[in-house]
Amino acid sequence: MDTRSKILTTGHVPSLPGPLVVVTGYFDVLRAEHARALATVRQSSGAATLVAAVLPFAEEVFDICERARMVAALRVVDYVFIASGADAAAILEGLKPQSTADLREEDARRNRQIAEHVRRRENRNST
Repeated sequence: MDTRSKILTTGHVPSLPGPLVVVTGYFDVLRAEHARALATVRQSSGAATLVAAVLPFAEEVFDICERARMVAALRVVDYVFIASGADAAAILEGLKPQSTADLREEDARRNRQIAEHVRRRENRNST
């Protein structure tokens, strides 16, 4: 399957099979923990369809469109949309999910850990 076909736009919000769960997060840098968290949300919610909403992140490593493509490549994810501005609200309204899960706090924490790790390595290598 071409993973780009899994990325939704405001002009194309299909009728998706339910129950439906939407997971929001930054997905920057995409890690194995993301795949595990998404699988856990899907399993615990009993959702037939899992949609990931990729959110803007001020300290992003990867462009939001690249992050959406990476998330779309995960087998556990059925659809992805880029959640920026009014478009996100329109897509969410059109999807009518039974539940949502928010990974933003965990994503931000992991990104801080990665940044700290990189800084420590740079400091060791510069001495």
